[in-house]
Amino acid sequence: MQNDDLEFDTELPVNPDLAWDLDDFSHRERAMEFVMQFESTMCVYSPTVAQLYTTYNMFFPEEWERKLVILPDPGVYHDTFFHIDSSAVVATGLHIIPGELINREGLFLSNLRKDRTLGVHQVPFIQGLIAIMKNRPADDPFLPVLAKGDLREFEKSWPVMHLHRVKPLILARISDVDRTSLGNVITEKLESLFVSLQKENFA
Repeated sequence: MQNDDLEFDTELPVNPDLAWDLDDFSHRERAMEFVMQFESTMCVYSPTVAQLYTTYNMFFPEEWERKLVILPDPGVYHDTFFHIDSSAVVATGLHIIPGELINREGLFLSNLRKDRTLGVHQVPFIQGLIAIMKNRPADDPFLPVLAKGDLREFEKSWPVMHLHRVKPLILARISDVDRTSLGNVITEKLESLFVSLQKENFA
């Protein structure tokens, strides 16, 4: 991957939420390519320090062959949100899946059953997420984020990405201004993902 040859500290991040294991993936390169789609377009949450990172880089250093390391950009301190309590970040049960998994192109949204099989319906990612966001009440918007453990392998072959979401009304330790800013940043980054995916579809 493109980040493998960059200079890199050989120490693992002190924050364990920023080092994701890839040990269980049968097709590591496929998982790497899949997760890199979200590097600049989705925020990452760390429950250990109660922080949400909006600007970061993903690395796959050779020293840790089976690790994905996430490094927040220290030069943009204001792009990190603090005091994001874990009670306000909940699992959605929704997964982003590659279209190849269902013999289609692009990304799709799907739920997974308890037996780890796909749910009945899979919808195109962009249209599905926009529909969900539009149908949420104003005081409880759908603000998806990623967290350690969300990158998973399906049927020992395909990477899928589970989604968490932030519930801003539960964030008691941040100001209304920061609460609004957090929602805006998450939404803007998603919109940039939509644009990039649409460009790929019509390239």
